Amino acid sequence: MSESRLERRFAALKAEGRGGLVTFTTAGDPDYDTAYKILQRLPAAGADVIELGMPFSDPMADGPSIQAAGLRALDAGMTLHKTLDMVRSFRAEDDVTPIVLMGYYNPIYSYGVDAFVKDALDAGVDGLIIVDLPPEEDDELCEPAVAAGLHFIRLATPTTDDARLPKVLTNTSGFIYYVSIMGITGTKAASGDAVRAAVTRLKGHTDLPVAVGFGIRTPEQAAEVAAVADAAVVGTAIVEQVKAGLRPNGLAGDGLVDGVIDYVASLAQGVRAARQG
Repeated sequence: MSESRLERRFAALKAEGRGGLVTFTTAGDPDYDTAYKILQRLPAAGADVIELGMPFSDPMADGPSIQAAGLRALDAGMTLHKTLDMVRSFRAEDDVTPIVLMGYYNPIYSYGVDAFVKDALDAGVDGLIIVDLPPEEDDELCEPAVAAGLHFIRLATPTTDDARLPKVLTNTSGFIYYVSIMGITGTKAASGDAVRAAVTRLKGHTDLPVAVGFGIRTPEQAAEVAAVADAAVVGTAIVEQVKAGLRPNGLAGDGLVDGVIDYVASLAQGVRAARQG
């Protein structure tokens, strides 16, 4: 099997001697056209890997900001079919930048697993992060997805001990996403020492790249993580930039897209300044 986009991207980052920037935005927030304009411009702003959130009405692992983003997208008419259409349009312009869909199992179950896996691959999706499917449920989606050629990216947390890790790593590929804090997204940040210790422990169990997220808000924090991990993941803070660009009526303001992209560029500059030893 040829190297995937994710594998090529992380190999390139390693060759450059730096960590990457993984950005999260919600598909369709605050509307399809605005969200697509953001998606289009993320690679040039410095996003090395893109996580695209699949809007869902009950995102129990997410904090208020990402919950609100999902509801904005759903209220604007976003669906899983439209999310895949967005990826398909992006791929017509960019066949290099990896895209990972992140979300919950319910919309995929409703779509139909086999149909979803096929359509996701056809659209140009590289991997999935499904936060409410543990390894014990791999036959639901993980195994069909992996068999078809999609990466299945798993979360590890501060409470994922050495006894649990091998189970978490089963069928995991692309990278492992280390959730650096306990709790919901966007609430606090882990210390640099804690992140370094966690990455070292994970590297003792897997050769997969380790991306670290939850709580990163500033270029300095992104740099601190990128200096010790293979990538820094920023989600809530980007989604909050989208909200900041809304008019009082909830529609996108004229400067919304530029504001989001400028913020991502500042994060990317921080990440690129952090050289790995």
